[in-house]
Amino acid sequence: MNTLTQFASPLGRSLLALIFILSGVTKIGAYAGTQAYMEAFGLPGALLPLVIAFEIGAGLAIVLGWQTRLAAFALAGFSVVSAVVFHANFGDQIQMIMFLKNLALAGAFLTLVAAGPGHFALDNRAVAKA
Repeated sequence: MNTLTQFASPLGRSLLALIFILSGVTKIGAYAGTQAYMEAFGLPGALLPLVIAFEIGAGLAIVLGWQTRLAAFALAGFSVVSAVVFHANFGDQIQMIMFLKNLALAGAFLTLVAAGPGHFALDNRAVAKA
């Protein structure tokens, strides 16, 4: 395995997860506005703490390569649901692009589910024998 391949996996995981980590963190700073936005789409604002924890937690899991397939599968589903709920106004070109961006993220996460975390992942650590 060459050096490029070894470093592409952790870099790719990090770049893929960055949008979710930053999104979760910015939701903390814009809590009231984000809560109102969710409610405008018919979702209970009380879900926001769970969304924040999920985005940051699952994003960090992807970066660290911990429970990668599970986190990637969950983020793929989250991306599709977010696309359908928040970005399905195809009359607005920006919303259509956001919808397709979410589908692309879901596709990337499903690829990660299939391929696994690659190099430099906690999932690859040796399990101690008792």
